[in-house]
Amino acid sequence: MAQPMKIRATAEGDVVTVKVLMSHVMETGQRKNDKGEAIPAHFIQHVTVTHKGRVVLAAQWGTSIAANPFTVFKFTGGAKGDPVKVTWIDSRGDTRSDEVAIT
Repeated sequence: MAQPMKIRATAEGDVVTVKVLMSHVMETGQRKNDKGEAIPAHFIQHVTVTHKGRVVLAAQWGTSIAANPFTVFKFTGGAKGDPVKVTWIDSRGDTRSDEVAIT
């Protein structure tokens, strides 16, 4: 299983800024190893972020996203102490979910 995500969610009024660093190789399938063999594609395809069960971000990613992706976004309606959950699913069906409380 992948390393835990580093998530920070901070509130200023009712606007919450979420910063997420995901640990993932994000292979495109176009690179070759030392033997000249193609390295199979392995990348995050779907990212979902929920706040108290409500989806606040849904994204579909492809091979153009860099390794260990970092994303930042804002949403309204959050308050300190509320949970924010980030989930991703990759091209091999692996998944990772982590949750943090808004500070």
